[in-house]
Amino acid sequence: MLRIAVPNKGSLSGPAAEMLHEAGYQQRRESKELRIVDPENDVEFFYLRPRDIAIYVSSGQLDIGITGRDLLIDSGANAEEILPLGFARSTFRYATKAGTANGVADLNGMTVATSYEGIVAKHLADNGIDASVVHLDGAVETAIELGVAEVIADVVETGTSLRNAGLAVIGEPIMKSEAVVIRRTGADGEEPKVQQFLRRLQGVLVARTYVMMDYDCRAEHLEKAVALTPGLESPTVSPLHNEGWVAVRAMVPAKEAQRIMDDLYDLGARAILTTAIHACRL
Repeated sequence: MLRIAVPNKGSLSGPAAEMLHEAGYQQRRESKELRIVDPENDVEFFYLRPRDIAIYVSSGQLDIGITGRDLLIDSGANAEEILPLGFARSTFRYATKAGTANGVADLNGMTVATSYEGIVAKHLADNGIDASVVHLDGAVETAIELGVAEVIADVVETGTSLRNAGLAVIGEPIMKSEAVVIRRTGADGEEPKVQQFLRRLQGVLVARTYVMMDYDCRAEHLEKAVALTPGLESPTVSPLHNEGWVAVRAMVPAKEAQRIMDDLYDLGARAILTTAIHACRL
């Protein structure tokens, strides 16, 4: 039975459970449940603190897990990312008061406050910077005002909290994070149950990204129409009862669907329809 770690709370929890449900896996009904078994899919889910998941997976007691890339790197665990999932995206930046520093190269000898000591220490070391790192659990914006540090490193979304604290971001992003599937470093990547799990999640990602488009067009316009809707391998083309007309079906990126429909209409295509994709295998 495949043993999988899932975030039990926070910004990762809801989207992870939703994706697993879309992939056909049973999920817990009560937030207090810490473990459930999905016998139909031969999977056992463990609901754990997101920060602990990489540690559990690296121990080998759990086969794979869903956590944040930031939490994986910060943990220093012997685990690796095998599939990005596209949700819970965030960007890590340094920030300080104006005139203190312009980038990471200026941080030598300074103290950096952060909730992600592992990420920051690695980034500083990778850049050859000799700086101290102070670990704080949240509200790191006040560290500079209270004299704990000259610089902070934290998740930056709109930057409003930083501006309110009289701070501004400096230098390039430390890293960009999102939810990821992880496994123990060196684990068998071809294990059938793991591959099946990954295919299901990849199917959900594709289904969320694409729609199916159907339309009718004149045969003499087919090549131009296919250029607009090439599909993944190639579109399906079928002759219609009315001579000189064909029906075309292809997957197209959802974010481009309206533009493609306009272009097809201008080309003379008619009966242009889009439908959602609920699941797929590529």
